[in-house]
Amino acid sequence: MISKVDKILVTRSSMPPMEEYFDEIKSIWESHWLTNMGIKHVELQNELKRKFDVDNVELFTNGHMALEMTIQAFGFEEGSEVITTPYTFISTTHAIVRNGLKPVFCDINPENYTIDVDKIEDLITDKTVAILPVHVYGNICDVERIQQIADKHGLKVIYDAAHSFGEKYNGKSVAQFGDVSCFSFHATKVFNTIEGGAACYSDRALGTRLYQLKNFGIADEETINGIGANAKMNEFCAAMGICNLRHFDEEIAKRKAVYSRYLENLEDIPGIKLNRIQRDVKYNYAYFPIVVDPSVYGKTRDELHDLLLNNGMGSRKYFYPISNACDCYSKEYDAEDTPIALSISHNVLTLPMYSDLELEIVDKICNIIRTKCF
Repeated sequence: MISKVDKILVTRSSMPPMEEYFDEIKSIWESHWLTNMGIKHVELQNELKRKFDVDNVELFTNGHMALEMTIQAFGFEEGSEVITTPYTFISTTHAIVRNGLKPVFCDINPENYTIDVDKIEDLITDKTVAILPVHVYGNICDVERIQQIADKHGLKVIYDAAHSFGEKYNGKSVAQFGDVSCFSFHATKVFNTIEGGAACYSDRALGTRLYQLKNFGIADEETINGIGANAKMNEFCAAMGICNLRHFDEEIAKRKAVYSRYLENLEDIPGIKLNRIQRDVKYNYAYFPIVVDPSVYGKTRDELHDLLLNNGMGSRKYFYPISNACDCYSKEYDAEDTPIALSISHNVLTLPMYSDLELEIVDKICNIIRTKCF
């Protein structure tokens, strides 16, 4: 049996050289300023504004709080509806529900796994206040159609952009779409601050609200005008982000090589569907998902997952289960109402993908998939 140490994990965090990080955090010992929007926090904030090509970035302790606080900042009436996708990490749905709102699940496009824009309008009611689409595996939603629908019906657009750091569509930063785009900087993401997140927005009044909400709703020393939380990024996480941002382009180049090797090896295997890079998208190579058709491939997704695991190769059923099939939501929702998302969730597998993954390991993974044996 292969030990956990020897196992190839589905991802591995990118980290700068240790000495670089130590040098970056030296000044924290001099200032003793550990949190509460310190020098490193402000520096990372400004660097990300340049990276995203936006005027406004608010940093958070994690991506979930960026999304949850963003929804709260709009002040939607309790019980209002938000159209979203079930094909996402459960955080997306929780962020809606924890704000006292009702998620309305729209099925997905079977080609890129993002929300099916042709089905959105049929779900709009007089209670609908927003659309919350998700960029999936670095695949960008149909942002033009979504914005057209939102403008027509007077809805806000809040993007869960956790998978799309550094990407561009038609030369435009993905952070510029919608009313707000929320990012995760979790350790497993293509860019990380150990833990962290951000919201990119254009409305400065909304930014003021976000700033206050992440700091307990404090407006000034004597005024607390909202029910906020403690969602501030600390200086050590910001310092890690500053370092990792310096190496981001290099990391993407390495990931691209891994992606290309997978593509070369897995092309044209019957029953294995690969994720294709969208036209006009500058991609970040964050994930490598495959979708297994057991009737053609001869094995189920779960059997392939176990086969890889028995050979020391981790993979992840991601996303599975979909939100409306999770125990906490399945009594209120029927996952059969989103059949494409349900089907993909039962057949998808994300393969190991990180910048330092050796190409020889990629070859071994692909050989297992191709031969369906040791």
